[in-house]
Parts: sequence; structure tokens; C-alpha cells
Amino acid sequence: MRVQGSIGRRLTLLLAGVAALLSVVSWGMVTGFARQAAERTQDNVLAASATSIADTLRTEQGEVRLELPYAAFSMLGAISQERVFYKVTANGELLTGYDDLPAPPGAPQVHRTGDGAVFQTDRYRGSDVRLASVTRLVLVGADPVAVTVTMAQTRDGVAQIAGELSSLAALLSIAFFVVAVLLSAFAVRASLAPLNDVALAVSRRGPSDLRPLRRAAPAELEPLLRALNRLMDRLGQSIRRSEDFIAEAAHRVRTPLATVRTQAEIALRSVSDEDEKHRLRRIIRAVDESSRSAGQLLDHATVAYRTEHLAQDRLDLAELATATLESVKPTAAMKDISFILHAAPARVAGDAVLLDTALRNVLDNAVKYSPDETDIQVVVSSANGFARIEVCDNGPGFGAASARHLTRRFQRGDNAQGIVGSGLGLTIAKDVLTAHHGTLELGNARNGRGACVSLVLPLA
Repeated sequence: MRVQGSIGRRLTLLLAGVAALLSVVSWGMVTGFARQAAERTQDNVLAASATSIADTLRTEQGEVRLELPYAAFSMLGAISQERVFYKVTANGELLTGYDDLPAPPGAPQVHRTGDGAVFQTDRYRGSDVRLASVTRLVLVGADPVAVTVTMAQTRDGVAQIAGELSSLAALLSIAFFVVAVLLSAFAVRASLAPLNDVALAVSRRGPSDLRPLRRAAPAELEPLLRALNRLMDRLGQSIRRSEDFIAEAAHRVRTPLATVRTQAEIALRSVSDEDEKHRLRRIIRAVDESSRSAGQLLDHATVAYRTEHLAQDRLDLAELATATLESVKPTAAMKDISFILHAAPARVAGDAVLLDTALRNVLDNAVKYSPDETDIQVVVSSANGFARIEVCDNGPGFGAASARHLTRRFQRGDNAQGIVGSGLGLTIAKDVLTAHHGTLELGNARNGRGACVSLVLPLA
């Protein structure tokens, strides 16, 4: 599987990028609005100051007189410690103020109210200044005279206020970005949680659990769930066809093999040549091995099929062991092997057919590997919430092979040479116990000779 990045990381980075862009845009907008507000405030104060001076204009003895009100300068001083300049001209001639202060551009526009002040920004005495000019007509005798009042103020305070507001806006933007990234990460995790739930539900299933996945999920995941369910359905059909084929093939193979074995035994009794007898015995041995393999393949297919629809009947392992021993006794009698059963009631919940198949394969192995005229101990007990069926024989034991190796399909121990077998018996038993949430324990007998196999199941 090739992994290409993370959807969660991509979404988080994408949302973080959007948050960063919004933070920058908001910072720029707040900074611009702050500067405009500071400049508009300064313009309003300058216009009010110039208007208050213009309102004091009067004529005396044919001359224009005015008084510089203190309020005009106090308004400007209330904003910040800025430098303030002013100039009053009548028909272009200086009445008072700074003669070199820049004049308003264009011809003066006469306004009788404070509205219509003319604003401009210029350079004056090494500093940027903002100027507001107001022009009024004053009658001197019978002649109207245009008087222009110009107020100017440096812009350092405006820049300082705008800078402070810009810094505050930057801090707020950074805080917004951090909160947005945290919320984005949380939102991404919450949005991807249904996908993780689906993955977890699939991972918890056993290898043979191919039931449709039915979970509440967002609409975006519905195509994925449908495709996944279709895949599991096709896979289940394929497995069932394979199991049916194996079962049918095993069933059809065993019948002709039994016929071949019968004919070989008849021929063995009728010939006297030792070489012919040796060849016939090899044929009978090969037929027995093939018949056993076919039977265990059928058992394995049955186990694989029934574990998908596992029954949960209440069973007594003592009764199950007694019945299974009776079915295996004819095979054991051919080697004069006896079973010694010690059974105590042990109730479990499970599939009787599968548990019988597992125990029968274990008993068949014990009979196969035990010497003639020996005993096989079968003990059924329960303790600590678990039921146990322990089967101990007097054979060669498991040797150095590990339990994991012996429970793999078609794997046999090093001491199984010369004994007919397919290597599926312990695999079948392990699969049955795994389906029942149990374990298969392998070990050698306490007296040092023989093998002990324990089937451990949780009590009902």
C-alpha cells in the first residue's frame, strides 16, 4: 500500500492558509479604517478650529479685525502634542500667522458656514502637515473682502494613533489565526471521525466475517460503504464457491479411494510374492493418506463455512467428549488403544458440529501417533471461567516444533516421518477454537513421553 500524505493534514493546512489570508486581509482593513478614522478626526478638528477663527472676523474703521479664540487651539491640542500653525489672509495679504504656510490650491471658495473647508497635505518645516482652509466674505465699507483662515497641524500624532491601532489589529489577527487553526484541526478531526469509525469497524472483523457493513455515516461516505459491501459480497461468494468445490471434490475423491483400498486389500491376501505384497502395502498406505487428506479438507471447508454463521448453543463438553470418543473408538480398536475419560460438567456456548470436528481431529492425531496397546487420557474440567478438554497420548510428542508452526496448514513436526497425515488436524482445531474465542494449547506430557493437546473455551 502506497501512502500519499494525510487528508487531515491537507485539510488542516488548507484551512490554516485560508485563516492566514483572512487574518492578513482583516489586519489590512482594520489598519486602513484606523488611519482613515484618525485622519477624518484630524480634518474635522482642523475645520472646526478654522471655522471658529473665521466666526470672529469683523470690520472696524475700514479694516478687518479678528480675535484668535483660545478654543480654536485647545481643540487641536486635545488630540495630541502636535505642532499647530495658522495663517489669516485678506485678499491675499497676511493679517496674522505664518506667512510661508502653504495656501490652499485654486481660487478660494467662499462659504458662509463651516461647511466646505478645503483640505490638503503638504510639507512644512521638515514635517508632513495637514491643512484646512475656510474663506469668508467681510464687508469693508461697501467692498467685500475675501478672508481665508488656514489651520495646519503636523501628522505625527495621526501616524502614532494609526500605528497603535495597527499593532492592536495585528495582535487580534494573530490571535484569530491561532484560534482558527485550532478550530480547523478540531473540525477536520471531527469530520474524519466517521471515516476512522468505518476503518475501525472493518479492522475489528475476523478474516471470515464478510457481512455487509451497516453503520450510520455521512452522505459522502455512502459510495465507499456501498463499494466496500459489494466487494465483501463478491469475496464471500468466491470463498463459498471455493469451499463448495473443495467439499464436493473431497466427497467425490473418498468414494473411489475406498474402492481402491478394498481391492488392494483383497489383492494383498491373494498374492504370495513378497515384492508384490510390499507394493500393495505402499498402495494401501498412499490411499489411506489421500483418504485422510480428503476427509480433513472436507472438515476444513466445513469449519470455514460454519464459522461465518456460528451457532451459540449451550453445550456440555463432558457429553460432547463422550459422544466424540464413541465415534473414534473403532479406529482406536484397530491398534488396541483404549480411552480413559475423566469428565466433569463444563457448559459452554458454541457450535456442536465444529467442536466435535475439532475434538475428533485431535483424538485422531492421538490415535495415529500412539503406539499399539496404549492408553489415551481425556480430561474434561473447568476452572477460572474456562472449560478445558485435555488429550494426552503416549506417542513421540511434538519435539522441537513450535505451536505456531504446527497449527499452520500442511505443516507437520519432524517426528511425524513415516506416519500418514496431511498436516490439517491441528489447523482445523485452532480455527474452531479461535471462532469460539478460545485457544489451542500444545505441549508434551508431564512424564516426558507423549503429547498433550488442550482445547480451552470460555464458560457460558
